[in-house]
Amino acid sequence: MKTKILIGASTLALAAASAICVVSQTTQELAPFPPPKNEPAIVTPGKSNSEPPSDAIVLFDGKDLSKWRAASGKGEAKWKVRDGYMEVAAGTGDIATRQEFSDCQLHIEWATPSEVKGEGQERGNSGVFLMERYEVQVLDSFGNKTYYHGQAGSIYNQFAPLVNASRKPGEWQSYDIIFKAPKFDEQGKVT
Repeated sequence: MKTKILIGASTLALAAASAICVVSQTTQELAPFPPPKNEPAIVTPGKSNSEPPSDAIVLFDGKDLSKWRAASGKGEAKWKVRDGYMEVAAGTGDIATRQEFSDCQLHIEWATPSEVKGEGQERGNSGVFLMERYEVQVLDSFGNKTYYHGQAGSIYNQFAPLVNASRKPGEWQSYDIIFKAPKFDEQGKVT
């Protein structure tokens, strides 16, 4: 009993000391943050949560693949479009946007097959490639063990996701990817 009271008293003392430190600092004593260089752009939100904001470039409208091409550069995207979504068609290869992007915010909604087949990287494996270099992993990671930097939401083979928040196979999931493209100097080094 005495130990619990002692710990509680030391915690209170620490909290009180911390509060005194924060209160004693004036605005001038704190290092100032530099002001923003640019005013944020004004964007009109969609009329509902399912409508895009005014500055969005809609890459898939649920009707066709007109803004997509075969990633190989050889021809049209050949994935299936039905019921408002696109689906990989076996043997047709990767697809890429016709328009190239640098810095971007990308919202995607996806689902892995509802019928579970395989284990690890064999379950609903796909990805979103940025700059043809960085892949945000799309994978059925629900109850599916695989290497950490290969799970859904990882930057494939580079960084593990912060958490595994995967839904059951067949359920719709979403990513909001905010990508700031690296800049390179004359020697090809990241600046």
